[in-house]
Amino acid sequence: MKKIKLHLGCGKRYFGPDWTHIDGGNHKHLHSHDITKLPFEKDSVDLVYASHVLEYFDLEEAGEVIKEWRRVLIPDGVLRLAVPNFEVMARLYNDEYHSLYKLLGPLYGKMAMGDQTIYHKTVYDLGSLSSLLVENHFWEIHEYKWEDKDHSHIDDHSQAYLPHMDKENGTLISLNVECRKGPETSGVWTS
Repeated sequence: MKKIKLHLGCGKRYFGPDWTHIDGGNHKHLHSHDITKLPFEKDSVDLVYASHVLEYFDLEEAGEVIKEWRRVLIPDGVLRLAVPNFEVMARLYNDEYHSLYKLLGPLYGKMAMGDQTIYHKTVYDLGSLSSLLVENHFWEIHEYKWEDKDHSHIDDHSQAYLPHMDKENGTLISLNVECRKGPETSGVWTS
């Protein structure tokens, strides 16, 4: 049986026919346009991938968006996220004296979306992102290497480095996290 893999907020990036692409833009490869209301049944999707999308929602909105993404995932399905890594960027600014101007884009990104302009509304480090995921019943939370994923041949923001595009000597400024949909139970979750 063919796995259903969603690429949310994909923009112009096309991962191929094995992926379903959803984005608010106007690209030929898009299946639909709303990443907050997915046109899939509950427990029907194997993998949800969103690279540098979640930060466009504030913390309350992000919780609702994560719930929707969780809704469509099969039990134990994979949620793969990439967001700007605040901890790394703060270190680059404080300890390595990188210019603030080089960090503004990843921290306060802005993008045209239809007839409006959208901006980043929050930032994450591993602890805050893990907390959001645990609150929404995800487990086995861990960082992943973009090089090991089947979409590594497509340069997206999960491969963001400073200096820009210096993958050999630069510092990865994307926090890449993968987790699994756990059961909805009360109690304490650990990653």
